[in-house]
Amino acid sequence: MGAIRIVGNTRQGENEMPQLLFIAAVAAVGVIGYRAFVKEAEKVSARVRRAEKEQETGAVGTLVEDRETGEYRVVKPDE
Repeated sequence: MGAIRIVGNTRQGENEMPQLLFIAAVAAVGVIGYRAFVKEAEKVSARVRRAEKEQETGAVGTLVEDRETGEYRVVKPDE
Protein backbone atom coordinates (compact mmCIF):
# COMPACT_ATOMS: atom_id res chain seq x y z
CA MET A 1 0.00 0.00 0.00
CA GLY A 2 1.30 3.38 -0.92
CA ALA A 3 0.64 6.83 0.48
CA ILE A 4 -2.38 8.77 -0.69
CA ARG A 5 -1.43 11.70 -2.87
CA ILE A 6 -3.40 14.94 -2.60
CA VAL A 7 -4.10 16.52 -5.96
CA GLY A 8 -4.50 20.28 -6.23
CA ASN A 9 -2.95 23.52 -5.06
CA THR A 10 -3.87 23.22 -1.39
CA ARG A 11 -1.00 23.00 1.00
CA GLN A 12 -1.38 21.92 4.58
CA GLY A 13 -1.66 24.97 6.85
CA GLU A 14 -2.29 27.40 3.99
CA ASN A 15 -5.83 28.32 5.04
CA GLU A 16 -5.28 28.19 8.80
CA MET A 17 -3.96 31.75 9.27
CA PRO A 18 -7.23 33.61 8.41
CA GLN A 19 -9.15 31.28 10.71
CA LEU A 20 -6.63 31.85 13.49
CA LEU A 21 -6.84 35.63 13.05
CA PHE A 22 -10.64 35.48 13.12
CA ILE A 23 -10.63 33.41 16.31
CA ALA A 24 -8.10 35.78 17.91
CA ALA A 25 -10.26 38.80 16.98
CA VAL A 26 -13.40 37.17 18.39
CA ALA A 27 -11.55 36.31 21.60
CA ALA A 28 -10.23 39.89 21.93
CA VAL A 29 -13.72 41.33 21.45
CA GLY A 30 -15.04 38.87 24.01
CA VAL A 31 -12.43 39.86 26.59
CA ILE A 32 -13.03 43.58 26.04
CA GLY A 33 -16.79 43.07 26.26
CA TYR A 34 -16.47 41.03 29.44
CA ARG A 35 -14.31 43.70 31.10
CA ALA A 36 -16.80 46.42 30.15
CA PHE A 37 -19.66 44.29 31.52
CA VAL A 38 -17.86 43.72 34.83
CA LYS A 39 -17.02 47.42 35.16
CA GLU A 40 -20.64 48.42 34.57
CA ALA A 41 -21.88 45.72 36.96
CA GLU A 42 -19.60 47.10 39.69
CA LYS A 43 -20.99 50.61 39.12
CA VAL A 44 -24.57 49.36 39.36
CA SER A 45 -23.78 47.33 42.46
CA ALA A 46 -22.20 50.35 44.17
CA ARG A 47 -25.23 52.47 43.25
CA VAL A 48 -27.59 49.87 44.70
CA ARG A 49 -25.54 49.58 47.91
CA ARG A 50 -25.58 53.37 48.28
CA ALA A 51 -29.35 53.48 47.76
CA GLU A 52 -29.89 50.68 50.32
CA LYS A 53 -27.71 52.49 52.84
CA GLU A 54 -29.63 55.75 52.28
CA GLN A 55 -32.92 53.92 52.77
CA GLU A 56 -31.70 52.28 56.00
CA THR A 57 -30.57 55.59 57.47
CA GLY A 58 -33.48 57.61 56.11
CA ALA A 59 -31.14 59.96 54.27
CA VAL A 60 -32.33 61.90 51.24
CA GLY A 61 -28.93 61.81 49.54
CA THR A 62 -25.27 61.13 50.13
CA LEU A 63 -23.00 64.09 50.78
CA VAL A 64 -19.42 64.30 49.56
CA GLU A 65 -16.84 66.98 50.27
CA ASP A 66 -15.55 69.06 47.37
CA ARG A 67 -11.77 68.98 47.78
CA GLU A 68 -11.23 72.37 46.17
CA THR A 69 -13.79 74.41 48.11
CA GLY A 70 -14.25 72.27 51.22
CA GLU A 71 -18.04 72.46 50.82
CA TYR A 72 -20.33 69.43 50.90
CA ARG A 73 -22.71 68.61 48.07
CA VAL A 74 -25.16 65.85 47.18
CA VAL A 75 -23.70 63.09 45.04
CA LYS A 76 -24.97 63.05 41.46
CA PRO A 77 -26.54 59.78 40.27
CA ASP A 78 -23.81 59.13 37.68
CA GLU A 79 -20.91 59.46 40.16
